Amino acid sequence: MTVKGKERREEEGKELEGDEKQVTEMDAPLSTPCNIQICEVTCDSFRIMWDMTSEDTARATHFFIDLSRKESRDPNRFKHRDVPTKLVAKAVPLPMAVRGHWFLSPRTEYCVAVQTAVRQPDGDYLVSEWSQVVEFCTGDYAMEHLQQLLDKAKGSAGRLLKFSVFYRNQHTEYFDHVRRECGGLMRPALKDNSGSHGSPINAKLQGVFFSCNTEFDTGLPPKDSPYGPLRYQIPAGHLLNPDICLYFADFYCMYTAYHYVVLVLAPVGSEGDTFCRTRLPMLDLAANPFLTYTAPQREGEEPLFCHSSDVILEVLFTEPVHLDQGSVEQIRGHHQLMSLTTANAKKDPSCKVCNISVGR
Repeated sequence: MTVKGKERREEEGKELEGDEKQVTEMDAPLSTPCNIQICEVTCDSFRIMWDMTSEDTARATHFFIDLSRKESRDPNRFKHRDVPTKLVAKAVPLPMAVRGHWFLSPRTEYCVAVQTAVRQPDGDYLVSEWSQVVEFCTGDYAMEHLQQLLDKAKGSAGRLLKFSVFYRNQHTEYFDHVRRECGGLMRPALKDNSGSHGSPINAKLQGVFFSCNTEFDTGLPPKDSPYGPLRYQIPAGHLLNPDICLYFADFYCMYTAYHYVVLVLAPVGSEGDTFCRTRLPMLDLAANPFLTYTAPQREGEEPLFCHSSDVILEVLFTEPVHLDQGSVEQIRGHHQLMSLTTANAKKDPSCKVCNISVGR
């Protein structure tokens, strides 16, 4: 054998050894991801990271993310070498961002587990074992999301109509309790979970709900109510004046043609004002499409109060209200079915008018 032939054989042998070594490395099992950490959670996104060996970090080509709601977790995760049915992402430096309103909703508990994978030449995947399952909860709408919702609500507000009183319908037992147990004070109660799931005030802000919508033909509050046969009425100026901050909190419907706008009235500097100031868009009392206060222009004139005509306003006042500031009377119409109330009502997720491009 010539010297050149011998050298060629040695080079071919080294190449074969290299190929065999590469195949062995590709077939070597991946370690199980551990120490899963979730951070930077919003209403429709989060970042996830975990610990991997340096060898796996260099080899991994893909990450498999098994994400499911906590209350309806699917126990049948895709198995070793199966084509994934959840999220598949090319391997990127950690932490990895996961976002998308089509599978993430606000204020929802999720379970997440991860696999690392190496895509092989034949298209199959070499995968690690599943990591431990980690639970987390998505957040509320951020200010930018509420601004999107506000912009949508403005398009449905309609023209402004005058009104003079805020009102609140309840049953006889409610007002008896207020007089007997609360010294005549209607105390704030925790807002329920009705409306948009991501509204920051749901189950977090306390207040007393009032209405102010009037009938087109009379300019007076409607004769009927689903909340009770007794109506407390209070002059509008007691709740809406220059010492009050006005905030937008929600826009929703309940599978109906008409829509609701939730507003918050909080005295300047109050606890409610502090809560809302960093979470909700503030509205100009004199220039907004929903609820306005116009100061008297001349001496002797009264302030002007207006409400939007084409949406139903739900106004949450964050401080106690004394019955002595107004009056309680029997409504002239019928006490309608309680099924018509908005208590814990769920928002229609398919409505194009009141939904935005984040979780419902």
